[in-house]
Amino acid sequence: MNILLVEDDLRLGELIVYMLKKKGNYQVEWVTDGEDAYYYATSTHYDVVIMDWMMPNGTGVEVCARLRKQGYSGAILMLTAKDTVGDRIEGLDSGADDYLVKPFEIDELLARLRALSRRNYAPILEEEIQIHGLVLNRMSHIVRLEREEIQLSPREFQLLDLMVKNMGQVLPREVILERIWGFDSEVAPKTIDATVKLIRKKLQSFGKQDLLQSIRGVGYKFGN
Repeated sequence: MNILLVEDDLRLGELIVYMLKKKGNYQVEWVTDGEDAYYYATSTHYDVVIMDWMMPNGTGVEVCARLRKQGYSGAILMLTAKDTVGDRIEGLDSGADDYLVKPFEIDELLARLRALSRRNYAPILEEEIQIHGLVLNRMSHIVRLEREEIQLSPREFQLLDLMVKNMGQVLPREVILERIWGFDSEVAPKTIDATVKLIRKKLQSFGKQDLLQSIRGVGYKFGN
């Protein structure tokens, strides 16, 4: 299960990440403020977003409402110390699917995650994406231009897919590293550069290598 944890309490965040990975097959990305929560939730698919209520740069309620206004359909579990009926109503009315009051037992959190995962929130991703004359096939990891094809490795395709979904936006190396390899990965940033270089080399046969642009000192951008 792919989880986005939004929690600004560092000790609690570390504990939740540790326990989720220990207790089950959970992939967890962890951010600590409202702006990052919105950015991550809208650029990557998560099975469940665990959203703290009180945090900097936008409360959980504000971020939740903003996501729903933009059409976000993923599952959101609100965490908070607020436990009045009015608070719960406010959290649920903002768009949260469930509500868990702090302090809580990790087993209850896991049970609520399992319950949310049984509901079908997952968006149906198109098998093929067409962009700049290229056709990207998510099943085969093949990139096609008219009748010509190139095969990408799973990691290469994952990185290219991320760039395409964020076309026109500069993605810092740190963000790419977290999204593709995981925030706790020991992979060096130069691995990103090497992977981009391999993708460019393959796209060169189509004359499309310039679609992947290097932003000096920051990261990469796909498209103009």
